[in-house]
Amino acid sequence: MNRPHDPTSGMDALAALRAATSERHERLDSGLPLSGPAPDLNDYAQHLTLVRDWLAPLQAWLDGFADGPQIVLPAVERLALIDADLAEPGMPAPRTAALSDPLPLDASAAYRWGVAYVIEGSQLGGKVLYGKLAEPLAPHPLRYLRGADEGPGPRWRAFMLALKEHVKSPDEIADACAGACAAFDSILGLSVDKSA
Repeated sequence: MNRPHDPTSGMDALAALRAATSERHERLDSGLPLSGPAPDLNDYAQHLTLVRDWLAPLQAWLDGFADGPQIVLPAVERLALIDADLAEPGMPAPRTAALSDPLPLDASAAYRWGVAYVIEGSQLGGKVLYGKLAEPLAPHPLRYLRGADEGPGPRWRAFMLALKEHVKSPDEIADACAGACAAFDSILGLSVDKSA
């Protein structure tokens, strides 16, 4: 059943997620600490802290479920990469914040696929930032932005295939869009807090 006034109705999961989150994605990209013309190590530390403050509770929340996206792909130690980068010599002391709105404990698997879409997609942007910042921020290894040696492409393709397999019905797609929007809103809320 199509939902009235739902701009994502009739789309597959990936197209619907892109449409539902595009405005949030643009706002986030323009407001991140690394979005300035010449980011430095302080900006990278702020970026890492923002992502850690956002990712740690989301990962703990996802780990509390026995089904859904967190069991389809192998785990990635993103928090360990962030912590290693923050521990590098010369990195400024990070400031931390907490997510203000916890995610629902009874969320559907489709909702969690939407949250995972934002987490997995963030790695694609990280690889672009790595290419831009590796030389200016050397010798910092930028582990979090660099990610896996093979890059984020293979994992992203596997994620997209799994998403299409597990999120099909209009209700599932709507739930996935709600989860993705909630994930974006949580990091947008933190980025506003950080700039204060």
